[in-house]
Amino acid sequence: MSAARFGQAARESVSGLPRAFWWLWTSTLVNRLGAFVATFMTLYLTLDRGYSASFAGLVVALHGLGGVVSSLVAGVMTDRLGRRPTLLAAQASTAFSVALLGFMEHPAAIAAVALLVGVTSNASRPAVSAMMADIVRPEDRVRAFALNYWAINLGFAVSATAAGVIAEYSYLAGFLGEAALTLVCAVLVFLKLPESRPERPGGASAAAGEEPAIGLGTVLRDGRFMGVVGLSFLISLIFTQGSVGLPVAMGAAGFSPGDYGLVVAVNGVLIVLLQIPVTAFIERRDPQKLLVISALLAGYGFALTAFAGPVWAYALTVCVWTLAEIVNSPTQMGLVVRLSPVHGRGRYQGVYNLSWAVASLVAPLMAGLLIDRYGADWLWGATGVLGTVAAAGYWLLMRGLSEDDAGTGGTAVAGGAGAAMSKPVPADVEA
Repeated sequence: MSAARFGQAARESVSGLPRAFWWLWTSTLVNRLGAFVATFMTLYLTLDRGYSASFAGLVVALHGLGGVVSSLVAGVMTDRLGRRPTLLAAQASTAFSVALLGFMEHPAAIAAVALLVGVTSNASRPAVSAMMADIVRPEDRVRAFALNYWAINLGFAVSATAAGVIAEYSYLAGFLGEAALTLVCAVLVFLKLPESRPERPGGASAAAGEEPAIGLGTVLRDGRFMGVVGLSFLISLIFTQGSVGLPVAMGAAGFSPGDYGLVVAVNGVLIVLLQIPVTAFIERRDPQKLLVISALLAGYGFALTAFAGPVWAYALTVCVWTLAEIVNSPTQMGLVVRLSPVHGRGRYQGVYNLSWAVASLVAPLMAGLLIDRYGADWLWGATGVLGTVAAAGYWLLMRGLSEDDAGTGGTAVAGGAGAAMSKPVPADVEA
């Protein structure tokens, strides 16, 4: 893509979006600039505290268990109480719990507070996704989600490098820095973001005490949607190894936290550079093919880590699975919003986020067990198998989607209740 074409794509990507979206985008960026716990928890426990990979996996798994609980609870809160109150409660409680974690000394206390951090930090995700779908026009939602994901990774690219340096001197400073920036996010939400929850037909609001017509049972009975949630879980198991298995493997190989920070920052930098042009390239292409290709790139990108030696070789493997992220995220996110009913967006996003939350619970246990018992190469081989299975699953599950069901290239995002009875989804959206 030429510089002129890139500039045109960039201008088209940011034009026409409402002011509220950009405040939500800013909140996401600030949040990710402070990301520390999720990225450096395993290094903190293994290198700074001297615990085993299995114990580190257990603690990070408890963090994931908290996300499992909060995904469902926050999804219901998002629909019943509103997007803004859920966001404020999630961010204020996250700031408190992250700061508290930095002061914990006893292993049981560390594990307990990590569980609390998992509950609070994941509670904002359904609200962010639902609010974004509320305030952005249907035809603009895919690029809005792509821009939000771009902000996540812009912040991550900066924070991963800075936090790697900070971790070499003081992990506590990292915990307190994340807590402070999360409070800044809460202030932005309080001052700049109005409530966006749509009123029910006839003017009746869910806030008036009326029981929503769509319950969690409706979501769980949606077979196609739950199938994609399951496949997203497999993909999440793979991607989570970037913050779980990779730092442990690099630490065991003699690399420093700074080395890991530089390697994983490649992920964020590439997304910042490529998300906009790649989204422009893929937005009208077949979502089935995109999801299949992204699953294979993710699985085999991580599998290549088994052959990495110097730092630059680890960075090259990150390049491969980062391309999978860039393709997977906007494709799935546009699809889930299109197929979610307007008044059930919080619940659908909450159940979708279960795939990532459960993966955050399982992936550390998987990584710790395989690395401790068999070595890191077995972990990387397992990611290749998972990617292959997920690719086959996407191909089979989406064969029956008609043009009307799936949209064109995963970008037609209607979001109406009439489209609600067969849904899929994907990427990490936070604020």
